[in-house]
This record gives sequence, structure tokens and C-alpha cells, in this order.
Amino acid sequence: MDIRVELTKNPKAKPTDESNLGFGHVFTDHMFIMNYDKGQGWHDARIVPYAPLELSPAAMCLHYAQEVFEGLKAYRTADGSVQMFRPEENFKRLNISNQRLVIPEVDVDFCIKALDKLVSIDKDWVPHTDGASLYIRPFIIAVDPFLGVRPADSYMFIIILSPSGAYYSTGLNPVGIYVESNYVRAVRGGMGFTKTGGNYAASLIGQDEAHKQDYSQVLWLDGVERKYIEEVGAMNIFFIIDGEIVTPELQGSILSGITRKSVLELCKSWGMKVSEKRISIQEVADAYDAGKLNEVFGTGTAAVISPVGKLKWGDKVMIINDNKIGEVSQKIYDTMTGMQYGKLEDKFGWIHKLEG
Repeated sequence: MDIRVELTKNPKAKPTDESNLGFGHVFTDHMFIMNYDKGQGWHDARIVPYAPLELSPAAMCLHYAQEVFEGLKAYRTADGSVQMFRPEENFKRLNISNQRLVIPEVDVDFCIKALDKLVSIDKDWVPHTDGASLYIRPFIIAVDPFLGVRPADSYMFIIILSPSGAYYSTGLNPVGIYVESNYVRAVRGGMGFTKTGGNYAASLIGQDEAHKQDYSQVLWLDGVERKYIEEVGAMNIFFIIDGEIVTPELQGSILSGITRKSVLELCKSWGMKVSEKRISIQEVADAYDAGKLNEVFGTGTAAVISPVGKLKWGDKVMIINDNKIGEVSQKIYDTMTGMQYGKLEDKFGWIHKLEG
């Protein structure tokens, strides 16, 4: 499929203060759009000026939440070139989400081709400041104008770009995490393993409570026994207990994070002891009481690594590593970002360089 290109006639002013970009506030000049119609398949791939979408008020995504999305980044290296981190994994995961939400799958190779073309057109928007990046948001929405519960017949696949600074305003400083005990985010057999808006909507009430208690994020427990750790609102979670790196196993209720996968592969390559298993919040508390909870950190595309300095479960507040980033967390962060920004050699074949 060819990609039609319509360049904007009114380019926007680019941010001049890259140290104050924030996250997800500013958008580039162009976006990619592709349509799907039953009987025709995916068609009319195009790059057009960034603008509001025209949707029927009856569009099915607005009423039944049939939508999926992804998140990845483009980075500028010291020589001025642009590169991305494992983009094929994002589009593979998008198709996993598509399958669960009965959305037509996309061609991974074509999506990368479209992404390359879009980023190439807007590459001047990729920040030059160390630590800043171009956040990339692909998403698919059901657009049938129909008030009835069924899989849609028509969809839009869109990619938008947003130059962004650090996800957390505090940078790499440890964050406080609140363990949610009253509500659940997902259950096995549900949509927890997909990247869809419904999962994030379900997490908002816990996030609101966390903020009321002056914590940055929510740690969710399983939806059945309410005792096994699952994930943080926007991240997967890792614990270092007595020198062993432990993260909850994938059982269908948590997202298979690409940063999570990369951290596991990286730590194994260093010869570290790594486990994916069910772990209860009580086990974490016991390890803390025994002085064996060495480090806690979250992983995700937006934050990369987010060290956890404080964990609140009920009335128990655990201060981890004196509320400082741990040695392993720092090493992982430095290595991952070093590869992403082209400062360190990519020994895993994870970097996708933008041609041209």
C-alpha cells in the first residue's frame, strides 16, 4: 500500500525550551491515518496535517470502548540522527490487543514503514536535549455510527507524535507507591494483558486515592484473592529481594511490557538471578521486615525506569533503600537510555535507526 503525503501549509512553532516540555502536551505538524472497512480491509494510508478528527457522535468507540493503543519513543543521538527502541515489538503487541478486542490486525512491517515516514517528515521535532524524546502514540478506534454492541465494521488507525521531557517532573528521584486494596484493575480472562483505554479508566479511582495520600502511582493486586502483586498504573513492577530480581509473571491480567521484557533480557545477560513468578504483597512486606528488600522499581516506555522509594500497604509504610535509587536500578537505567540515545553499543539488536 502506498502512503499519500499532504504536508501542512501552516507549520507550528517548535518548542524553544526543551527543558520544560512536560509529557503529552505538545504535538507535531503531521499524523498518520489509515482506514479499515469490512470487505475492503485496511486502505487509504496517508500522512496529513495534525488536526481534529471528524467523528459521528454515535461512533462506537465513544460508547463501547472498542479501541487499542501503543506507546514508544524516537530519540536523537549525539550525531543528530534519530532512532527508535524495538518498534516491531509495539506493533506485535498492538495485534495482541487487536485480537482480544476483535479489531482487524495490522501489518507490522507496513506500520514500521509508515512510522518511519511520519517521523522522517517531523524529525525536526525530535528534541535535542538529553533525556527528552519524541513520544509516539499509535492507536485504533472503532468509528461505525451505530448504537449497538458488536464489533465494528469500520476503524481508523492513527499515529500522533509528541515531543516530551521526563515522564515524572522529579526525574529519576524515587517515587511513592500506594497499594490499592479496595478496587481491582483487571482479572484473568479479561483485558488486563491488552493496551486499551478501559484498563486505564478502571485504574483512575485508585490513582485518585493515591494522589490524595501524596503518592505518585498505584500498585494493583490480583482481582481474585487481592493479595498477589500485578502492576503499577503505568508500569510493570520489579523487586530485588536478597539479590534476586523478581517480577510478577504474565498470567493474562497484566501488560507484557516491552521495557519489562528488555530489563529481563538485560539482567539475564549480566548473569543476575531473575525470576518471573507470583509474589504476594505479604512476601514483599516480610522481605522488608527481614531487611532483604533491596530495591523496587517500575519499568515502562514513558519513564524507562522509575525507582520506588516508598511503598504504602494499609497502615504499613516501607522506605526502600533510604528513599534513594538503588545500584541495580541505576545501572539498568544508564544502560537502557545509553542504548536508546546511541551512547552505548546495542548488543541485542534493539535499536531501529531512521533512514534518511
